[in-house]
Amino acid sequence: MAPTVLLAEDDRAIRHALERALTLEGYAVTAVADGVEALAQAHRTPPDVLVLDVMMPGIDGLQVCRVLRAEGDRTPILMLTALVETADRIAGLDAGADDYVVKPFDVEEVFARLRALLRRTANGAAMDVREKPPVPGRQIEAAGLRMDPQARRAWRGGRELELTRTEFELLELLVRNEGIVLDHSTIYDRIWGYDFGPGSKNLAVYVGYLRRKLDGPGAAPLIHTVRGVGYVLRED
Repeated sequence: MAPTVLLAEDDRAIRHALERALTLEGYAVTAVADGVEALAQAHRTPPDVLVLDVMMPGIDGLQVCRVLRAEGDRTPILMLTALVETADRIAGLDAGADDYVVKPFDVEEVFARLRALLRRTANGAAMDVREKPPVPGRQIEAAGLRMDPQARRAWRGGRELELTRTEFELLELLVRNEGIVLDHSTIYDRIWGYDFGPGSKNLAVYVGYLRRKLDGPGAAPLIHTVRGVGYVLRED
C-alpha cells in the first residue's frame, strides 16, 4: 500500500504543488490548510508521516507537533520552515519534530527526508525511549556513554538522556565509531540516507542540539568538530 502523508500548509500554491509532487511520487496524500484541520485529520485517520508548515494561522505546525507528542503519538513529523536561524530549528526539534526542510526547498530533498523517516519507522525506530527496560548484554559503551539500541535508551554516567529518533541514531553512530572521524557525507548517508551537500546546515543543527543534551554543567564535551571533515566522539 502507498504510504500515507498528511500535509498541512497554508500557502495554497505550495500546498497544491507539493500535494501533486507527492502523489506522483506514489504517496497517498491528504492536504489541509491549517493546524486545526491537521489535528482533526490526524485523529480521524492517522497517517504514516506528517509534513507540517511551521507558520500557519491559528494553530501553527509547532503546536500541532506538541499536541500529538503530548498524546503519545510518535508518527514521524517533517517540518517545513522559512525560518533559517538555528534557534528556530531547535524550537521545532524541541516540539518533537523528527526533521525539517527550509523553504524554498527542492522537492527531491523532501522525498529523501520522507524516505528516511519512513525507513526508520519500518525498522522499529519509532519506539518511545521509555517503553522498554534495557536488554542485558546488548548495550554499547564509549566515552562515558551507555546506549541500549533495542530499548532506544541512552545514558551519560547515571543521567538518562531524552533523545529524539534522529538524535539517538546520530549518537549511536558516533558511539560505535569512537575515536574515528566521520565525514559529513558518511553521516548523512547513514542517518538520512541522502547527502544534502556542503550547503546543508541540517547536520550541524542536530550535532549542536545533541551536544546540549550530552554536556551538562561541568561535563567535558564529547563530540568534537574536525573542521572541513566532520565529527568525532572522544574523551579529551
